[in-house]
Amino acid sequence: MQSWRTLSRRSLFQAAPYVSVSVETVELPDNRVVEDFYQVDLAPCALIVPVMADGRILMLRQYKHGPRRVSLTFPAGFVEDQEPGLCAAKRELLEETGCRAAEWVSMGSYVDNGNQRGCQGHFFLAKGCQRVQPPASGDLEEMVEELWTAENLDAAVRKGEFAITHQVAAWGLARLYL
Repeated sequence: MQSWRTLSRRSLFQAAPYVSVSVETVELPDNRVVEDFYQVDLAPCALIVPVMADGRILMLRQYKHGPRRVSLTFPAGFVEDQEPGLCAAKRELLEETGCRAAEWVSMGSYVDNGNQRGCQGHFFLAKGCQRVQPPASGDLEEMVEELWTAENLDAAVRKGEFAITHQVAAWGLARLYL
């Protein structure tokens, strides 16, 4: 399979660092040209599945305005300009939960939209987490911490307690490593 070739790209909207929308002219491998292939670039994020020293998974329950409801979530946040994903993950875990991990496992980096790109998520499993300070996220959201077993989280996915694709993907990836 061959990649498409971008012939031109024009910015339509910028709200740095959170979102940009552009339109590309692309050439397909069979030489067809598509003149209006839209791209949405969202700020990259780091998402952490924190496993406490006792084996339970630390979850956050919070209102998320995208899906407009309360959802189970893992600690997560934006990757700052040129920051490696692992550094962002360590920072976000400490800010949102006050925890540090003894071991970090990269579970990969993925985009959430196959054609328009969307957000690139960097997924990590943090093992042996221990609280070293009180949480201080500075986020707009109110967060409630909960400790879950893997089996209970599996059931929560089936019941729809997660409202965000990245969160479900993180748990699916974590199950491969646990």
